[in-house]
Amino acid sequence: MSAPVVLDLHADPIDLTAALVDVPSVSRDEATLAAAVEHALREQTTGFEVIRSGNAVLARTHRGLPTRVILAGHLDTVPIADNVPSRRERGGPEGDVLHGCGTVDMKSGDAVFLHLAATVADPAADLTLIFYDCEEIEATANGLGRIERELPEWLAGDVAILGEPSGGFIEAGCQGTLRIRVTTTGVRAHSARSWLGDNAIHRLGAVLTRLAAYEPRTVDIDGCVYREGLQAVRVVGGVAGNVVPDEAALDVNFRFAPDRSVDDAVAHASEVLAGDGVRLEVTDRSPGALPGLAAPAAAALVEAAGGRFRAKYGWTDVSRFSALGIPAVNYGPGDPNLAHKRDERVPTEQITHVTDVLRRYLTTGHLTTGRGASGR
Repeated sequence: MSAPVVLDLHADPIDLTAALVDVPSVSRDEATLAAAVEHALREQTTGFEVIRSGNAVLARTHRGLPTRVILAGHLDTVPIADNVPSRRERGGPEGDVLHGCGTVDMKSGDAVFLHLAATVADPAADLTLIFYDCEEIEATANGLGRIERELPEWLAGDVAILGEPSGGFIEAGCQGTLRIRVTTTGVRAHSARSWLGDNAIHRLGAVLTRLAAYEPRTVDIDGCVYREGLQAVRVVGGVAGNVVPDEAALDVNFRFAPDRSVDDAVAHASEVLAGDGVRLEVTDRSPGALPGLAAPAAAALVEAAGGRFRAKYGWTDVSRFSALGIPAVNYGPGDPNLAHKRDERVPTEQITHVTDVLRRYLTTGHLTTGRGASGR
């Protein structure tokens, strides 16, 4: 039986990131890391209530402060690609860099949150920490969704910070995402007698032409510029090399700005994709999240970060908090373009920078202007 993993929350967050990366935690296999996080929070923090929910770990303070800040991050990673254990490279063109699966998405963000929980002795706000499972796979398995259903009181707060990689910028809100399957049918026939059939793949041509000509919107919301996209992402069709196919399907992904509701997005995409002999089926849908930077607790974070903010491209769990009426942002170390790559890596300076910004934020008097969610 292997010895339990011991994490030092007082260590430099760079070293703590490496320690987290060195514990494999591919989606659905987070138990070992969750146990280590739970034990560390119980033994190395003061004033936190700590509970375990499946492979998620939750902790919160009850100081009676007027503002509550939620720090949330997922423990799981995509499948390992020969990039565990971690490896530190010093003095390269990017400065000191930490390599390994999850360094970007998002164990560096988790390390920052864990370190701050153990080392911020007198925060200006009550804190809730949520480290959850299964973010990298289907939405129905997402641990934060499970917490929302089973422990909704743990999601009460004035602002939520997701430690998703954002390059040290505050990435506000997020795009919504919608997937639609476009299906066409025809008549099967021998390809040597093709006039006896009706090619279902050819029927997709008109849809693909419309997609190629589609001009997406660019939308400015509260200074955050969101770029939409409507893209074919998968084609399925064909029977054999000598058969005219009688069915074909095209999967289309619509990434939409958060000023559209899901229903609005469905209506717009359907208008673009519809045509004679075309059947549409929505296979996945998640709403976007508005930036919410005007909320007092979110504005204080923007100030602490030196006013560095931008729109979030892609969908993240900020959408879940936004749906609950809680302003939420993405803020963490790492270039999101390197997430999930074999050479996933994070400049160590970004880990230090994000730690310093959040420490300043969590100890500022500006946080006393919240709504008082800590008592809910």
